[in-house]
Amino acid sequence: MESGGRGAGGGGPADITIRQTVLWPLVEARLPPGELAHDAQHIRRVHRWAVRLAPEAGADPDLAGAAALVHDLVFVPKDSAARAEGGERSAAAAPAVLAQAGYEAGEIAQIADAVRTSSWSRGLAPTGPLGAVLQDADRLDAIGALGLMRNLACAQHMAKPGRGGFYHPDDPLATGGRQLDDKAWALDHLPAKLLKLTAGMHTATARAEAARRHAYLEAWLAEVARELA
Repeated sequence: MESGGRGAGGGGPADITIRQTVLWPLVEARLPPGELAHDAQHIRRVHRWAVRLAPEAGADPDLAGAAALVHDLVFVPKDSAARAEGGERSAAAAPAVLAQAGYEAGEIAQIADAVRTSSWSRGLAPTGPLGAVLQDADRLDAIGALGLMRNLACAQHMAKPGRGGFYHPDDPLATGGRQLDDKAWALDHLPAKLLKLTAGMHTATARAEAARRHAYLEAWLAEVARELA
């Protein structure tokens, strides 16, 4: 793993390698403007967790960090019919920027494969340690306090006049048997996805952190129920 170069461009992720100092500005330029759930801070957090989890999973930390940087290279809105294709589209776009940053063909293939299987919506299992690390890092950022902030940002981004909101007015917590619709109701995203993520973590460190964040989500939902009662 190459070393050096913390904080590329004055605002890059911590623990960034020399090749990633070239990669980060290429990624940052492609981030969707005004979309807070998939902004530079999200990429930085996923990068930090990927680098941290890599040794535990037997993955190269430099490749894990690079995979984190490019995992959302192509933004697909959460309410798009192509929602499940985000990982595959980002994987297809990743080789060009990775090559510019100096990654070799074999490394690029590993990174692209990890990105291809990263999407929750697609439901693909990782094919190796790098993919497992990326899934854990990305999904950790979907739960807990920061995950709730991202969920609400997504809800605002998807909001349409006359349709949807923070919660269903007649059955906010979906306890009445209605079908979940997390494209319309922000609270529905918790039982539809966020509360399922902990069970799928691959590394012990991610499982422990996810369990802590999962408990926070449950406590938060309980408070929502109290306030709405």
